[in-house]
Amino acid sequence: MFFLKKIVELLIRVLRNDPSYRIGSEYNFREIFLVLIYRALQILRGFRIKLFIHSNGFIFCGRSVTVEHGYNVSAESSLILEDGVHINALSINGVVLGRNVSIGKGTIIICTGVISSKGIGLNVGNHVGIGAQSFIGCQGGIKIGSDVIIGPGFKVFSENHIFNICDIPIRLQGETRRGVVIGNNCWFGSNVTVLDGVTISDGCVIAAGSVVNKSIPENSIAAGVPAKIIKSRIVLNEAIG
Repeated sequence: MFFLKKIVELLIRVLRNDPSYRIGSEYNFREIFLVLIYRALQILRGFRIKLFIHSNGFIFCGRSVTVEHGYNVSAESSLILEDGVHINALSINGVVLGRNVSIGKGTIIICTGVISSKGIGLNVGNHVGIGAQSFIGCQGGIKIGSDVIIGPGFKVFSENHIFNICDIPIRLQGETRRGVVIGNNCWFGSNVTVLDGVTISDGCVIAAGSVVNKSIPENSIAAGVPAKIIKSRIVLNEAIG
């Protein structure tokens, strides 16, 4: 058990380029072995995905993963695509994924909604985890920084429908696209929704279930529908200090 654990730790350290990575002592031999087999199968599936996208490292690919317009996708090392991930990368700037990006089960990434209006695309930094069952609409362009934790059910929309003319169907009035920017070192709870035109600055925490329709300054804690700033992380840090 000890040697198997050390081998797995070493492999993960190399793949993640993180010499401090450790595996908890709570796991038994069977659990570690099964995790190793599961990840090995994901790497084998990942070789198929690597035929269609630009990647500088291993891809861990789950079952029923689909990537459309893969020539527009580029990824650094250790990309994880869990079961049922769907990526449509048809866009101007494509889908750019940094190191150690994990995309959870059933997540959908759409860059172009309708063929008449080509989308902008998605740029994701390093060490980013996107929770299961998320929806990322990149029509107006989305940028996500590094070290971002995103809970399950996350939704972000980077375009909006024009609807101010009452005698013309909304679907014919066109869209506005301002895009969404998410800074570094942010944490999003489960089922957060971010709307077009929003910038969430570095170090923010967004509570579960929030709907963010206005920009949030750095190191803020926001919650609610619509989301409002309830605390500052700087104040909390000073209080602890």
